[in-house]
Amino acid sequence: MTYTELAAAGFSGKSIPALASRGILVRVRRGAYARADLAHHVQGSVQFRERTLAIAAAVAVTGPDAAASHHDAALLHGIDLLDRLPESISVSRPGGHDRLLAGSPSVRVRPTLLPPGHVTARRGVPVTSAARTVADIARTTSFLQGVVVADSALYRGKTTRVELAGVIDACGHWPGIEKARRVVGFSTELAESPFESIARVTFDERGLPPPELQVWVGDDSQPIARVDFLWSQHRTIAEADGALKYADPDRARQQLYRDAELRGAGFEVVHFSWRELTVNPAQVIAWIMAAFARASMVRTAG
Repeated sequence: MTYTELAAAGFSGKSIPALASRGILVRVRRGAYARADLAHHVQGSVQFRERTLAIAAAVAVTGPDAAASHHDAALLHGIDLLDRLPESISVSRPGGHDRLLAGSPSVRVRPTLLPPGHVTARRGVPVTSAARTVADIARTTSFLQGVVVADSALYRGKTTRVELAGVIDACGHWPGIEKARRVVGFSTELAESPFESIARVTFDERGLPPPELQVWVGDDSQPIARVDFLWSQHRTIAEADGALKYADPDRARQQLYRDAELRGAGFEVVHFSWRELTVNPAQVIAWIMAAFARASMVRTAG
Protein backbone atom coordinates (compact mmCIF):
# COMPACT_ATOMS: atom_id res chain seq x y z
CA MET A 1 0.00 0.00 0.00
CA THR A 2 1.26 3.45 -0.81
CA TYR A 3 1.13 6.37 1.57
CA THR A 4 -1.50 7.94 -0.70
CA GLU A 5 -3.67 4.80 -0.59
CA LEU A 6 -3.46 4.66 3.20
CA ALA A 7 -4.40 8.34 3.45
CA ALA A 8 -7.35 7.79 1.12
CA ALA A 9 -8.46 4.93 3.39
CA GLY A 10 -8.68 7.37 6.32
CA PHE A 11 -5.27 7.01 7.97
CA SER A 12 -3.75 10.32 8.99
CA GLY A 13 -0.19 11.42 8.39
CA LYS A 14 0.60 10.82 12.07
CA SER A 15 -1.13 7.45 12.39
CA ILE A 16 0.80 5.79 9.56
CA PRO A 17 4.25 6.11 11.19
CA ALA A 18 2.64 5.14 14.52
CA LEU A 19 1.24 1.94 13.02
CA ALA A 20 4.70 1.18 11.58
CA SER A 21 6.37 1.76 14.96
CA ARG A 22 3.87 -0.61 16.60
CA GLY A 23 4.65 -3.32 14.04
CA ILE A 24 1.21 -3.30 12.43
CA LEU A 25 2.60 -1.89 9.19
CA VAL A 26 6.01 -2.62 7.67
CA ARG A 27 7.71 0.20 5.78
CA VAL A 28 9.01 -1.45 2.61
CA ARG A 29 10.34 1.65 0.88
CA ARG A 30 9.70 5.35 1.01
CA GLY A 31 5.98 5.90 0.55
CA ALA A 32 5.07 2.20 0.59
CA TYR A 33 3.95 -0.06 3.42
CA ALA A 34 2.75 -3.63 3.88
CA ARG A 35 0.55 -5.14 6.56
CA ALA A 36 2.89 -6.98 8.91
CA ASP A 37 0.63 -10.02 9.21
CA LEU A 38 0.53 -10.44 5.42
CA ALA A 39 4.25 -9.75 5.03
CA HIS A 40 5.14 -12.54 7.46
CA HIS A 41 3.04 -15.03 5.48
CA VAL A 42 5.22 -14.76 2.38
CA GLN A 43 6.87 -18.17 2.21
CA GLY A 44 10.50 -18.71 1.27
CA SER A 45 13.91 -17.56 2.39
CA VAL A 46 14.45 -14.23 4.10
CA GLN A 47 15.99 -12.89 0.90
CA PHE A 48 13.01 -14.06 -1.15
CA ARG A 49 10.50 -12.47 1.26
CA GLU A 50 12.39 -9.20 1.28
CA ARG A 51 12.62 -9.09 -2.51
CA THR A 52 8.95 -10.00 -2.92
CA LEU A 53 7.88 -7.16 -0.62
CA ALA A 54 10.25 -4.81 -2.42
CA ILE A 55 8.76 -5.81 -5.78
CA ALA A 56 5.22 -5.25 -4.51
CA ALA A 57 6.19 -1.82 -3.20
CA ALA A 58 7.96 -0.91 -6.45
CA VAL A 59 4.87 -1.77 -8.49
CA ALA A 60 2.65 0.18 -6.10
CA VAL A 61 4.69 3.39 -6.22
CA THR A 62 5.10 3.18 -10.02
CA GLY A 63 1.37 3.37 -10.68
CA PRO A 64 -1.84 1.35 -11.07
CA ASP A 65 -1.00 0.25 -14.62
CA ALA A 66 2.45 -1.09 -13.71
CA ALA A 67 3.58 -4.71 -13.47
CA ALA A 68 6.74 -6.39 -12.23
CA SER A 69 8.70 -7.65 -15.21
CA HIS A 70 11.88 -9.26 -16.49
CA HIS A 71 14.01 -10.96 -13.78
CA ASP A 72 11.68 -9.92 -10.96
CA ALA A 73 8.69 -11.39 -12.77
CA ALA A 74 10.66 -14.60 -13.27
CA LEU A 75 11.33 -14.72 -9.51
CA LEU A 76 7.63 -14.40 -8.68
CA HIS A 77 6.70 -17.05 -11.28
CA GLY A 78 9.27 -19.48 -9.87
CA ILE A 79 11.31 -19.57 -13.09
CA ASP A 80 15.03 -20.30 -12.87
CA LEU A 81 17.51 -17.56 -13.71
CA LEU A 82 21.12 -17.91 -14.80
CA ASP A 83 22.45 -14.87 -12.98
CA ARG A 84 21.73 -13.16 -9.70
CA LEU A 85 18.90 -10.65 -9.63
CA PRO A 86 19.96 -7.13 -10.60
CA GLU A 87 20.08 -4.69 -7.70
CA SER A 88 17.31 -2.58 -9.22
CA ILE A 89 13.77 -3.92 -9.53
CA SER A 90 12.25 -4.03 -13.02
CA VAL A 91 8.75 -2.66 -13.46
CA SER A 92 7.05 -2.18 -16.83
CA ARG A 93 4.19 0.19 -17.60
CA PRO A 94 2.62 1.72 -20.70
CA GLY A 95 3.84 5.15 -21.73
CA GLY A 96 6.46 7.37 -20.21
CA HIS A 97 10.17 6.81 -20.67
CA ASP A 98 12.87 4.51 -19.33
CA ARG A 99 13.90 5.89 -15.96
CA LEU A 100 15.32 4.94 -12.58
CA LEU A 101 13.40 5.68 -9.38
CA ALA A 102 15.64 6.39 -6.42
CA GLY A 103 15.25 4.36 -3.27
CA SER A 104 16.46 1.15 -1.73
CA PRO A 105 16.34 -0.82 -3.90
CA SER A 106 16.07 1.43 -6.93
CA VAL A 107 13.36 0.74 -9.50
CA ARG A 108 13.90 0.64 -13.23
CA VAL A 109 10.69 1.69 -14.95
CA ARG A 110 10.49 0.33 -18.50
CA PRO A 111 7.97 1.92 -20.91
CA THR A 112 6.23 -0.76 -22.95
CA LEU A 113 2.88 -2.01 -24.14
CA LEU A 114 1.14 -4.36 -21.73
CA PRO A 115 -1.81 -6.04 -23.46
CA PRO A 116 -4.31 -7.62 -21.01
CA GLY A 117 -3.12 -11.13 -21.82
CA HIS A 118 0.45 -10.18 -20.96
CA VAL A 119 -0.29 -9.31 -17.32
CA THR A 120 -1.32 -11.59 -14.47
CA ALA A 121 -0.82 -11.62 -10.69
CA ARG A 122 1.48 -13.58 -8.42
CA ARG A 123 1.26 -13.28 -4.63
CA GLY A 124 -1.16 -10.43 -5.21
CA VAL A 125 1.37 -8.46 -7.27
CA PRO A 126 0.68 -7.46 -10.89
CA VAL A 127 3.33 -9.19 -12.98
CA THR A 128 3.98 -9.92 -16.63
CA SER A 129 2.77 -13.37 -17.68
CA ALA A 130 5.28 -16.20 -17.75
CA ALA A 131 5.34 -16.18 -21.55
CA ARG A 132 5.83 -12.41 -21.72
CA THR A 133 8.52 -12.66 -19.02
CA VAL A 134 10.43 -15.24 -21.06
CA ALA A 135 10.18 -13.07 -24.17
CA ASP A 136 11.33 -9.93 -22.34
CA ILE A 137 14.37 -11.64 -20.81
CA ALA A 138 15.23 -13.34 -24.11
CA ARG A 139 14.99 -10.00 -25.93
CA THR A 140 17.17 -8.07 -23.51
CA THR A 141 19.84 -10.51 -22.32
CA SER A 142 22.16 -13.10 -23.82
CA PHE A 143 21.00 -16.14 -25.78
CA LEU A 144 22.27 -18.36 -22.96
CA GLN A 145 20.29 -16.52 -20.28
CA GLY A 146 17.21 -16.61 -22.47
CA VAL A 147 17.46 -20.37 -22.98
CA VAL A 148 17.86 -21.02 -19.24
CA VAL A 149 14.69 -19.03 -18.53
CA ALA A 150 12.68 -20.47 -21.43
CA ASP A 151 13.67 -24.07 -20.63
CA SER A 152 12.77 -23.58 -16.97
CA ALA A 153 9.39 -22.01 -17.75
CA LEU A 154 8.50 -24.89 -20.06
CA TYR A 155 9.84 -27.63 -17.78
CA ARG A 156 7.99 -26.23 -14.75
CA GLY A 157 4.76 -25.84 -16.69
CA LYS A 158 4.67 -22.06 -16.24
CA THR A 159 3.91 -21.52 -19.93
CA THR A 160 3.49 -23.40 -23.21
CA ARG A 161 4.95 -23.20 -26.67
CA VAL A 162 1.63 -21.85 -27.94
CA GLU A 163 1.68 -19.03 -25.38
CA LEU A 164 5.31 -18.21 -26.17
CA ALA A 165 4.58 -18.11 -29.89
CA GLY A 166 1.62 -15.82 -29.23
CA VAL A 167 3.74 -13.32 -27.32
CA ILE A 168 6.50 -13.41 -29.94
CA ASP A 169 3.96 -12.70 -32.67
CA ALA A 170 2.37 -9.86 -30.67
CA CYS A 171 5.78 -8.24 -30.15
CA GLY A 172 6.95 -8.87 -33.69
CA HIS A 173 8.61 -5.49 -34.27
CA TRP A 174 10.17 -4.96 -30.85
CA PRO A 175 13.94 -4.65 -30.36
CA GLY A 176 15.56 -8.03 -29.79
CA ILE A 177 12.49 -10.02 -30.82
CA GLU A 178 14.40 -12.08 -33.37
CA LYS A 179 16.77 -13.21 -30.63
CA ALA A 180 13.75 -14.10 -28.51
CA ARG A 181 12.29 -16.03 -31.43
CA ARG A 182 15.52 -18.03 -31.71
CA VAL A 183 15.52 -18.68 -27.96
CA VAL A 184 11.97 -19.99 -28.06
CA GLY A 185 12.75 -22.16 -31.07
CA PHE A 186 15.73 -23.66 -29.27
CA SER A 187 14.01 -24.14 -25.91
CA THR A 188 12.68 -27.44 -24.61
CA GLU A 189 10.55 -28.71 -21.75
CA LEU A 190 12.99 -31.61 -21.24
CA ALA A 191 15.90 -29.68 -19.72
CA GLU A 192 15.51 -30.26 -15.99
CA SER A 193 17.98 -27.65 -14.69
CA PRO A 194 19.94 -24.56 -15.74
CA PHE A 195 23.00 -26.86 -15.85
CA GLU A 196 21.39 -28.92 -18.61
CA SER A 197 20.30 -25.78 -20.46
CA ILE A 198 23.85 -24.41 -20.37
CA ALA A 199 25.12 -27.76 -21.67
CA ARG A 200 22.66 -27.69 -24.57
CA VAL A 201 23.78 -24.21 -25.61
CA THR A 202 27.45 -25.20 -25.28
CA PHE A 203 26.94 -28.29 -27.44
CA ASP A 204 25.22 -26.17 -30.10
CA GLU A 205 27.80 -23.38 -30.07
CA ARG A 206 30.67 -25.88 -30.31
CA GLY A 207 29.18 -27.69 -33.30
CA LEU A 208 27.90 -30.91 -31.77
CA PRO A 209 24.73 -32.40 -33.21
CA PRO A 210 21.68 -31.92 -30.95
CA PRO A 211 21.34 -34.76 -28.45
CA GLU A 212 18.18 -36.46 -27.28
CA LEU A 213 17.28 -35.48 -23.72
CA GLN A 214 16.10 -37.58 -20.79
CA VAL A 215 16.08 -40.83 -22.77
CA TRP A 216 15.72 -44.35 -21.41
CA VAL A 217 18.53 -46.54 -22.75
CA GLY A 218 18.42 -50.32 -23.06
CA ASP A 219 15.92 -52.89 -24.23
CA ASP A 220 12.25 -51.97 -24.06
CA SER A 221 11.68 -54.94 -21.78
CA GLN A 222 14.62 -54.08 -19.50
CA PRO A 223 15.82 -50.47 -19.71
CA ILE A 224 19.16 -49.75 -18.06
CA ALA A 225 18.93 -46.07 -17.20
CA ARG A 226 17.45 -42.69 -18.03
CA VAL A 227 20.29 -40.52 -19.29
CA ASP A 228 20.69 -36.75 -19.57
CA PHE A 229 21.99 -36.62 -23.15
CA LEU A 230 22.14 -39.28 -25.85
CA TRP A 231 23.66 -39.18 -29.33
CA SER A 232 22.22 -42.47 -30.55
CA GLN A 233 23.99 -42.28 -33.91
CA HIS A 234 27.30 -42.08 -32.03
CA ARG A 235 26.34 -44.53 -29.26
CA THR A 236 27.41 -41.87 -26.77
CA ILE A 237 25.86 -40.72 -23.51
CA ALA A 238 26.74 -37.56 -21.57
CA GLU A 239 25.77 -36.98 -17.97
CA ALA A 240 25.68 -33.58 -16.23
CA ASP A 241 26.89 -34.32 -12.72
CA GLY A 242 25.41 -32.09 -10.05
CA ALA A 243 27.29 -31.31 -6.86
CA LEU A 244 25.35 -33.90 -4.83
CA LYS A 245 25.58 -36.81 -7.25
CA TYR A 246 28.56 -38.41 -5.55
CA ALA A 247 28.15 -37.04 -2.03
CA ASP A 248 26.42 -40.28 -0.98
CA PRO A 249 28.80 -43.28 -1.27
CA ASP A 250 25.90 -45.64 -2.02
CA ARG A 251 24.74 -43.38 -4.84
CA ALA A 252 28.28 -43.20 -6.19
CA ARG A 253 28.52 -46.99 -6.27
CA GLN A 254 25.16 -47.20 -8.04
CA GLN A 255 26.46 -44.74 -10.62
CA LEU A 256 29.55 -46.89 -11.26
CA TYR A 257 27.39 -49.99 -11.67
CA ARG A 258 25.03 -48.10 -13.99
CA ASP A 259 27.92 -46.88 -16.14
CA ALA A 260 29.30 -50.40 -16.38
CA GLU A 261 25.94 -51.65 -17.62
CA LEU A 262 25.71 -48.87 -20.19
CA ARG A 263 29.22 -49.57 -21.48
CA GLY A 264 28.44 -53.26 -21.56
CA ALA A 265 25.48 -52.43 -23.80
CA GLY A 266 27.84 -50.71 -26.23
CA PHE A 267 27.61 -47.06 -25.18
CA GLU A 268 30.36 -44.58 -24.47
CA VAL A 269 29.66 -42.62 -21.26
CA VAL A 270 31.02 -39.14 -20.55
CA HIS A 271 30.54 -37.31 -17.24
CA PHE A 272 31.14 -33.61 -16.68
CA SER A 273 30.61 -31.19 -13.80
CA TRP A 274 29.28 -27.64 -13.68
CA ARG A 275 32.79 -26.32 -13.15
CA GLU A 276 34.23 -28.32 -16.05
CA LEU A 277 31.49 -27.11 -18.39
CA THR A 278 31.65 -23.43 -17.41
CA VAL A 279 35.42 -23.09 -16.88
CA ASN A 280 36.71 -25.31 -19.69
CA PRO A 281 33.89 -26.12 -22.13
CA ALA A 282 36.39 -27.02 -24.86
CA GLN A 283 37.62 -29.91 -22.72
CA VAL A 284 34.08 -31.26 -22.26
CA ILE A 285 33.48 -31.09 -26.00
CA ALA A 286 36.81 -32.85 -26.60
CA TRP A 287 35.74 -35.68 -24.27
CA ILE A 288 32.47 -36.12 -26.13
CA MET A 289 34.16 -35.99 -29.55
CA ALA A 290 36.67 -38.61 -28.37
CA ALA A 291 33.74 -40.78 -27.30
CA PHE A 292 32.22 -40.38 -30.77
CA ALA A 293 35.52 -41.51 -32.29
CA ARG A 294 35.83 -44.54 -30.02
CA ALA A 295 32.28 -45.62 -30.81
CA SER A 296 32.98 -45.25 -34.54
CA MET A 297 36.10 -47.41 -34.25
CA VAL A 298 34.12 -50.11 -32.45
CA ARG A 299 31.45 -50.09 -35.17
CA THR A 300 34.10 -50.25 -37.91
CA ALA A 301 35.93 -53.10 -36.20
CA GLY A 302 32.67 -54.95 -35.75
